[in-house]
Amino acid sequence: MTEAEVDTRIRALIEPFNKKGVEITDKTTFQNDLEFDSLTVMDFVAEIEDEFDIIISMNQQAEIETYGQLTSAVHKLQDS
Repeated sequence: MTEAEVDTRIRALIEPFNKKGVEITDKTTFQNDLEFDSLTVMDFVAEIEDEFDIIISMNQQAEIETYGQLTSAVHKLQDS
């Protein structure tokens, strides 16, 4: 799966979590821009893991702050 395909699928998954209708760019942050709390992050990560059949470790989650970092991480996990 290409990074563009990963991006398209994640955009569809993030839509229900984007309560304020924030424009999603590679630099969009989950904490500041989207105002995700820890429960929302857990729910969103579970959706991504189910959709892509991957596991995102807690260490990886802690390092992912922006949408661009997330799409790159998911793409890399898909390849492994």
